Amino acid sequence: MVYGSFHFSRPALTNTQSRLFQGVSYRHLVNQSFPRPVSIHIVEIKLKAPGIKIVVTPSPGKRSPHEIQARTTSEFLQEFNLQLAINANFFYPFREKTPWDYYPKTVDGVNLVGLAISNKQIYSQSQPKFPALCFSPENKAQIVDNGQCPSGTVEAIAGNQILIDRGRPVTAFSSASFYNQPYPRTAVATNRSGDKLWLFVVDGKQPFYSEGVTIPELTQILLQPGIDRAVNLDGGGSTTLAVATPTGSRLLNSPIQNKLPMQERPIGNHLGFRALRN
Repeated sequence: MVYGSFHFSRPALTNTQSRLFQGVSYRHLVNQSFPRPVSIHIVEIKLKAPGIKIVVTPSPGKRSPHEIQARTTSEFLQEFNLQLAINANFFYPFREKTPWDYYPKTVDGVNLVGLAISNKQIYSQSQPKFPALCFSPENKAQIVDNGQCPSGTVEAIAGNQILIDRGRPVTAFSSASFYNQPYPRTAVATNRSGDKLWLFVVDGKQPFYSEGVTIPELTQILLQPGIDRAVNLDGGGSTTLAVATPTGSRLLNSPIQNKLPMQERPIGNHLGFRALRN
C-alpha cells in the first residue's frame, strides 16, 4: 500500500513542453522503447535572461568538520528561495541498506568529490579526473576538463565524465558497471558561447515507468542542437529535479531513494537558479 501511494504520485508519462520562468523552458520526453521505458526531463536556461541567478549549495564553514551538510534538493530549493534546482557533485560517505538504515540524512556531514564553489568560496578542491562546470560573474558557463575553473569563478560544481566535446559524443568510457548498466542519470551541458545551459535528468530503477540509461545512451540523448560540451553528474538515487510553484516546491522527475519512488535522497550539494516569473 505504501509503495503504491508513491507509485501513483509520480509525474504522468506524457510528453509535455512549457516555459517555467523567464528564460527557462522545460520538456518531458517519454519513450517506452529506448530499448527500455525511459522518462527524460530537459531544462534549457538562457543565462543572460533577466533575473537569472546561479546558486550552488554553500558550505557551513567551520561549524562542521565536513565540507557540506546533506539536504534534499527540495530542501535546498526552499532554504535559498530558488525557482529550480538539481543534484550536483558525487559525495561520500554514503550507505543505503533499508528505508530506515541509510546515510546521510538531512544535516549529516558529507564531503564532495571534485570542485565546489559557492559565492566565490572554494570549499571542495578540484581533482584532475573530475571535470567542472564553472560560472563567471556575468553568468557565462563553461565546462573544464581538468576540474580547475578560471580565476574569478563565482559558482562551480563537478562531475566525473565529459560526455560531449565540441558537439561530438565522447566514446572512451570506463568499463565499470556504473557506466554500462541502466541508472537514473543527471547531466549538464553548455553551448559554445556559454550563455545557454541545459539540465538533463533521466529517471531510473522503476520498472515499466522509467528504467534508466547507460552512460553511452545518455550521451546520445545529449546530442541536441546547440550543445557544445556536456558532463555527467552524480546519478542513481541522487538524481532529482525540483521546481518552485506558488504552493511550494514540486518534483518534476521521479527520484528514487531506498527503492521508494518520489522519495528524495539527502545529498552533498546542488545547482540552483533564481528566475523571474512569467
